[in-house]
Amino acid sequence: MKKIEIGSTIPDFTLPDQNGNMLNIKDVIGKKNLVIYFYPKDDTPGCTKEACYFRDQYDVFNDADAMIIGISGQSVASHKKFEKKYKLNFTLLSDEENKVRKMFGAFSLGFLPGRVTYVVDKKGIVVYMFDSQTEATKHVDEAMRILKEIQ
Repeated sequence: MKKIEIGSTIPDFTLPDQNGNMLNIKDVIGKKNLVIYFYPKDDTPGCTKEACYFRDQYDVFNDADAMIIGISGQSVASHKKFEKKYKLNFTLLSDEENKVRKMFGAFSLGFLPGRVTYVVDKKGIVVYMFDSQTEATKHVDEAMRILKEIQ
């Protein structure tokens, strides 16, 4: 499948959130801007730093009419534990088979689970993407910057 890039329409997908509820992306498109970020693993130093920064900036994203969605390959139970431990206030989706990650092409070095953030407008079009394994908090800053520009 072709890698998702700026200008691409995001693919349809359905995954369970940290509470076990299924989220179909089609139910969200048209209602909110989206910040979809793929991260390697729950409760690791970089991923925790990134998630907590998204948490701390939640009101800024809410003001930009944006929904934050974090996606990684851990289980629903792992995501729930991660959410509770750090008091996360946004959606975490469990992609245990990496099907959605593969749809987006969100890998580092072509095969490792990457740290990639996509800003998606209300039409479901990717307006920005940021790919950096090492700059965890810059993903949040870049997403906020782009959302301010498209408002």
